[in-house]
Amino acid sequence: METLRFERRGRIGWLHLNRPEKLNAMNAQLWAELADLGPKLRDDPDLRAVVVIGEGRAFSTGIDLGSFGSDGTPGLDGQPGLSGDLEARQASIAATQEGYLWLHEAWFPTIAAVRGYALGAGLQLALACDLRVAAEGTRLGLLEAKYGLMPDLTGTQTLPRIVGPAKAKELIFTAAVIDADEALRIGMVNRVVPDAELEATVEALAEQLAAQPPIAMRGAKRAVDGAAGVPVREGAHHEQRGQAECIASADFREAISAFRDGRAPDYTGR
Repeated sequence: METLRFERRGRIGWLHLNRPEKLNAMNAQLWAELADLGPKLRDDPDLRAVVVIGEGRAFSTGIDLGSFGSDGTPGLDGQPGLSGDLEARQASIAATQEGYLWLHEAWFPTIAAVRGYALGAGLQLALACDLRVAAEGTRLGLLEAKYGLMPDLTGTQTLPRIVGPAKAKELIFTAAVIDADEALRIGMVNRVVPDAELEATVEALAEQLAAQPPIAMRGAKRAVDGAAGVPVREGAHHEQRGQAECIASADFREAISAFRDGRAPDYTGR
């Protein structure tokens, strides 16, 4: 792997997003590696907890804007199928979602250790974890609407379960960026700690969870997730359809053109 690094510390796995020079911005290669590695970790009988963390000074700033097509539209470089028909686009989005869905399906607890920035696809990865610990000063937000898109990596399924439907809609519709203290207030993160204490805090929490009885952990996670309604995998189909429509739209092309031109976009709804 080039964009990820995985290490074991006893029964705890540490999954590092490994593009620190890009603030761990996500591209097609990272998503492919995440979708390949994730299910292997999900099915590993020796793991008792997994921590997801970004190398360097950011968890992830979201999609790497350099991944947009060379002409700015209509798809993403390295993502065959996004410029095809609706069914092909949905299939491509579904393949990328696999890098997130395994976190929901893993029987063991998962923790996101978040610092610096957790934006867009990066925040959706943190939301896919069971718990989130944020460093002071971290900025979080789902920015997809700024680019004529919608969250499509399970974020529309996880965020309302965490903060409630109305607050989730506000954050998604406005593409708001909030700080760690506000994220704690609304329940988006579980704890906020000084940056220098982030790894130690998360490691202690992971060790505590890994020491718990596995059968009880598996049952409790299943029961709590089941209380939220439909499984995330089922709800993710709505993201596939909606994003597949967004990617083919003139509004998406306008959003990228406006971003590159440094002007306000003029959307037409087409």
